[in-house]
Amino acid sequence: MRDATFAGGIHPSYNKDRTSALGTSPLAAPERVYVPLSQHIGAPAKPCVEKGDEVAIGQMIGEPGGFVSAPIHSSVSGKVAGIEPRAGAMGIPVQCVVIENDGEDRRSEHDGAGDAWEETPADELKERIRMAGIVGMGGAAFPTHVKLSPPPDKPIDTLILNGAECEPYLTADHRTMLERATDVVAGARILARILGVARTVVAVESNKPDAIQALDGAGAEIRTLAVKYPQGAEKQIIDACLQRQVPSGGLPMDVGVVVQNVGTAVAVADAVIRGRPLTERIVTVTGDAVGSPANLLVRVGTPVGELLAACDADLDGAAKLVLGGPMMGFAQTTPEPPVTKGTSGVLLLTGKHVDTRPPAPCIRCGRCARACPMRLVPTEIGRAGLARDVEASRSADAMDCVECGSCAHDCPSRIPLVQQIRLAKAAVTEAARRERGTR
Repeated sequence: MRDATFAGGIHPSYNKDRTSALGTSPLAAPERVYVPLSQHIGAPAKPCVEKGDEVAIGQMIGEPGGFVSAPIHSSVSGKVAGIEPRAGAMGIPVQCVVIENDGEDRRSEHDGAGDAWEETPADELKERIRMAGIVGMGGAAFPTHVKLSPPPDKPIDTLILNGAECEPYLTADHRTMLERATDVVAGARILARILGVARTVVAVESNKPDAIQALDGAGAEIRTLAVKYPQGAEKQIIDACLQRQVPSGGLPMDVGVVVQNVGTAVAVADAVIRGRPLTERIVTVTGDAVGSPANLLVRVGTPVGELLAACDADLDGAAKLVLGGPMMGFAQTTPEPPVTKGTSGVLLLTGKHVDTRPPAPCIRCGRCARACPMRLVPTEIGRAGLARDVEASRSADAMDCVECGSCAHDCPSRIPLVQQIRLAKAAVTEAARRERGTR
């Protein structure tokens, strides 16, 4: 069978070779963790501990702030030193529960369902996932229980597990599939039971044959994907695997599909079977300014600087620090932000891999439109964004942009198209908010 793919997309240098063969190693917990109360899409969690409280690993320290929210749990045992703002990955300070690590690694007791999960009602399984604070581990960090709650008029027939990991440099999902293939499949079975679907597909790019072999041995149905970016985007992976197109403004549930990351499936298995809330994750630390790249198992709330120090990183000689991948990650001005549930990578790059030349005028070559996986015209949206023209932004379907960065990557004029498109989307969102307020 030919490798599945979609129209558009690009072929960036993947730069995964420094970490793809490196097994995951645990990073020692720091003396202090800074656990953000907002590390998911939706309402921030509300603190349920106070300064001076003793906490254990897995103990809830933040209650969900609404349905589209997720609880937050302590990643170390120790004493709450306070609740204070700290630099976040998006450049905005976020409220964090600061915990002094006592080094004892005491765990809060949570009973898992064990093998009995197969007889457990779907609603109870979903509640276990919700209370464990599971969110999308691919980077978007959307609360998993919300995805598992489609309305009755949106029947789901297929679950896709996303193992594409098409972002350059990142290999956290690759290692997850290799090292925990059995749990990937177990988590998929739990998710499928909740959704009531008969078919689950694990989609993996063809440049990960060892992961494909491991998953096949664990009993997964695998769909091999062509090596192309952004192969792992929800709408593109659905198109590639099932030849279904999510309508403009729609969601995967509109075409009967739910997509979950392979790391999310493992977190689901840990939560349901073993009773373990989400308090740690695999993070790829790499880049040409990193002396000893690694895939690290990191406690949530660990400052990024701790990861860089453990990997012999040269901060002084670096030109850019990025949380996430180079295409959709966020550049940082400081290594202070803490690792969150959605932190898949920490990249430290020298000037050799960072283009600092100023943008040039658009030459109307059309390369951005050819690269766009959503079949948009990025320059048209970008112009509307710069002008804050709401109607032009809507006409150009700005809200359909997935901000993958393919257009900016292929632009010979180095125009910051994604940033311009974000201006257009912000203008449309603000206009819609005003319109709702006048009704």
